[in-house]
Amino acid sequence: MERYVIQGGIALNGNLDVQGAKNSALPIMAACLLGNGASILDNVPALSDVAVMAQIMETIGAKVAWTGENQLRVDCTQLDNWAIPDYLMRRMRSSFIVVGPLLGRLGRVRVTYPGGCAIGTRAIDLHLQGLKKLGAKITTGPSGQIEFRASQLRGTFVDLDIPSVGATENILMAAVLAQGTTVINNPAREPEIVDLQSFLNKMGARVEGAGGDQIIIQGVDKLEPACHEIIPDRIVAGTLLVAAAVTGGRVTLHKVVPAHMSVVVAKLAEMGATIDVGKDYITLYAPEQLKSVEKIITAPYPGFPTDMQPQFMAALASAQGVGILTEKIFDGRFKHIDELRRMGANISVDGRTAIIRGVEKLRGASVEATDLRAGAALAIAALSAEGVTTLSGVQHIDRGYVNLEGQLAALGAKIYREREA
Repeated sequence: MERYVIQGGIALNGNLDVQGAKNSALPIMAACLLGNGASILDNVPALSDVAVMAQIMETIGAKVAWTGENQLRVDCTQLDNWAIPDYLMRRMRSSFIVVGPLLGRLGRVRVTYPGGCAIGTRAIDLHLQGLKKLGAKITTGPSGQIEFRASQLRGTFVDLDIPSVGATENILMAAVLAQGTTVINNPAREPEIVDLQSFLNKMGARVEGAGGDQIIIQGVDKLEPACHEIIPDRIVAGTLLVAAAVTGGRVTLHKVVPAHMSVVVAKLAEMGATIDVGKDYITLYAPEQLKSVEKIITAPYPGFPTDMQPQFMAALASAQGVGILTEKIFDGRFKHIDELRRMGANISVDGRTAIIRGVEKLRGASVEATDLRAGAALAIAALSAEGVTTLSGVQHIDRGYVNLEGQLAALGAKIYREREA
């Protein structure tokens, strides 16, 4: 196992290009299964989760290979299997999004319950309900196996009780080859859903409405492979901006879509940062000390993203005043609090609400990342702390950030990775 060693108290300064979005790349890789041929995807981040998705697709006959810097060739000409091994399904939550496209392409798929970060309950009920409405016959077997069959999917109306990202993606990808029209009411509105729609339409699908309150899919007979560039990762960009803010730095991020980050940028401005926004860049100038904000409540897009909650908690831990942060999406996403307390943070919890009383300085300590965004939060806390922090569990960070230590070092941070004794 490996860990980060981080010397705190150094202001981050400089320029960085933001990597492609993991949460866009994974469903778009899965969507390649719908086309008979080779698709080319650009701006794909070289992450461990991308590698797992490649392995999943290769088990069913796809050929996935890097053909250039951040370019992936996904050849789905011959798919010769419809059962995904349990050990791969357990590796990440997004493994389940292969169900929709495989059901549309092959009419049959067998999986087990997905794994991923332990951040709370993430049921697949909405996926199952939507696919069943499209005509899938679903049976369960031993060891958590779930098998889907459909000789011909048929368009239908699907009302999602909550705007689930994964359920929206699965239903959308199954519906593009269904017979007739499918309408998804109350879908997830994330930019990554819009990016998926864009790719599917390049393949020949007829989809409209992504980003709004209703997605309409006109089924087609077949799809062709396509070329596509993955959008920038708004969560990585937000993480880097928070890191600059807590260290009193000045950072410019290029290759971003500022419109995707308006809530995060607004909260950083509320905390005292000066922010300059251009067409495809964001520059942040940090004050000497951040101010707390009275209220942050996570919500589905376009609300405050749950994937930025831990990072902002780390920032509030050394901000001036008292901040209140409520987690409305996942019921187990406060596991980083105990680790922040090791660094001197003053945080109390009442159900899903955390009250963060800012301290003058956090202290370096030995801490452990329990999930992807918790790891990013602890790295941020370490950058602002006095002394040296050792952060273990960096394999979680590798799931969503390409060489995070290298990115931070490029901005002047003293950080390196080492193998734990």
